[in-house]
Amino acid sequence: MIRIVYFPKDGAPQLDLPFSSLRSALADTEGLVWVDLVEPNLDELNRVLVNLFHFHPLAVEDCQSEGYQTPKLDDYGDYLFLIVQAVTDESSYEDSPTRELNLFLGKNYLVSSCLRKILAVDHFRKRLEKDERLYQNGSDFLCHALLDQVVDDFIPHLDQLEEEIDFLEEAVLSNPNPKTLERILRLKRYTMTLRRVIAPQREVINRLCRDDFPMIDPHSRMYFRDIYDHLVRIYDLLDGIRDMTTSALEVYLNATSLRLNEVMKALTIVSTIFLPLSFVAGIYGMNFHYMPELEWRWGYPMAWLVFILIVVGMLTFFRKRRWF
Repeated sequence: MIRIVYFPKDGAPQLDLPFSSLRSALADTEGLVWVDLVEPNLDELNRVLVNLFHFHPLAVEDCQSEGYQTPKLDDYGDYLFLIVQAVTDESSYEDSPTRELNLFLGKNYLVSSCLRKILAVDHFRKRLEKDERLYQNGSDFLCHALLDQVVDDFIPHLDQLEEEIDFLEEAVLSNPNPKTLERILRLKRYTMTLRRVIAPQREVINRLCRDDFPMIDPHSRMYFRDIYDHLVRIYDLLDGIRDMTTSALEVYLNATSLRLNEVMKALTIVSTIFLPLSFVAGIYGMNFHYMPELEWRWGYPMAWLVFILIVVGMLTFFRKRRWF
């Protein structure tokens, strides 16, 4: 799907510009155009990226790729090509935590493309309808606003991760089980994947606020610097969550080891108690005819009394040694 927003210098923005009017809108050098490709097919990609804008084949190929790509920034002279990762709205921690967003930034246009729908782009589109400041300062500020929305959407997602790890820490202390371990390992792997995304994305934004690109006004670099600061904070939060998952894993292993020791202690005590009982029973189970206790009237009760005294004596000894 191709969604086009046209912001003329004078007049109200056109939020649903038809594709047939796109070329004339781009000819307006004082205006601003945002072309948003949402889950586009191959024909739509070629119509916009190749036939209309004539972007570099390598950049077009990156937009068509469905595999994970590391965030990056390429300078093609007349425009910048960015690959960033936006967090998904899924909280199962099963699939990839991010989706790829491709951006082409020119003097008077911004082209965004995502093969799978990204919630942050929809949020940004709603913000455009309410805040005219987002598009009155040029395409670089429009790109900043979109990137800022993408980065800000990471924060509530990290809050969910912190709530999840808090719940797992309580579960580890109350009732550690294999399902808890599975959730801890899944969350740890999920967090590590996010860290691998944020690290290169932070460097991409750092280049935007540091390097000299003609399509980015020097005044706008401080706004990209603000996004960079947010990414630094997010990376630090992920470090904290990673440490928390590691601690939860260690607590789980210690708790299961402690429970195993308790079980082994109980089994050892039972085995130790029955060892002398078996010894006594083995003696009187021997088939010798001349054993004085065999003919004694009180031999059987005496054997039970010996058994009970042995059990009580050993339990008393274990208790004094604080073995249980």
